[in-house]
Amino acid sequence: MSAAHVRRGSGGSRRRAKPSRKVSVPKKLVDRLPVRQDSANRLARWMFGLFALGAVGLALVALDVPAKVATAAGEAVGAAGFRVRSVDVQGIHRMDSKPVFAIATDQKSMAMPLVDVAAIREKLLHYGWVKDARVSRRLPDTLVIDIVERQPAALWQDEQRLSLIDAEGVVLDRVPISAMPDLPLLIGPGANAQSKNLEILLKDVPTLRPQLESAAWVGRRRWDLNFQTGETVALPEGQEAAKAALARFARLDKSAGLLGRGILRFDLRIPGKMTVRLPRAPGEPILPETPSEG
Repeated sequence: MSAAHVRRGSGGSRRRAKPSRKVSVPKKLVDRLPVRQDSANRLARWMFGLFALGAVGLALVALDVPAKVATAAGEAVGAAGFRVRSVDVQGIHRMDSKPVFAIATDQKSMAMPLVDVAAIREKLLHYGWVKDARVSRRLPDTLVIDIVERQPAALWQDEQRLSLIDAEGVVLDRVPISAMPDLPLLIGPGANAQSKNLEILLKDVPTLRPQLESAAWVGRRRWDLNFQTGETVALPEGQEAAKAALARFARLDKSAGLLGRGILRFDLRIPGKMTVRLPRAPGEPILPETPSEG
């Protein structure tokens, strides 16, 4: 057989593959729906429109267009006369009002719709004197701030710093030594955080409370109470132990008049016992503290 009659490969003829048509996602979804062709075409156009609208919306958000539009609208309202021209601060009795006005007017824009009243309130709550605050708009041009002040309850001395605190130990303001108000003095690191527990102790001894001059928080564990007549009463650690020891001391003072007799220190740290330290004359040898059964 001649080479001319030899065939290579298979005997069947080959067809060139036609390139596949790309079909959009909306068109694919529509083709699967059991609807008429004209309805399907309308649905496809709607779906394409929704996809396009979503894409445009994402682009606008990325470009911060909604915020810019809102700002422009707010400024237009402000230009129409709705702009903050006065700040009405209410509820202030002791604190300085200047920080309140400073916070209220520290705004990117004073147009009424653009003033962030929530942010103003949040900043005010970080100010020591402010226990609570309400901020509102009074149209057309007034910002109203209603302050609930904290009440000063004591002074707190920590090293060389003297601060005014409330009953919860929150620092209200710094106080110069020359202008100390007539309030109980708490001394020592962390004493302000224990002011509420001290108040509970003193509440049960009404005869001793008016005579208290200061209270020192010793070693972050217990109280030394210093009285106006010069004595110091050392209380034990723990709220319940201190409460029981102070109540016993108040009963003894009421019956025997312990305070005001020249005794320097009453040590109540040992349960059921009281150790006293007496003053000594110049040149007199130091004597050990005298224990006494409680």
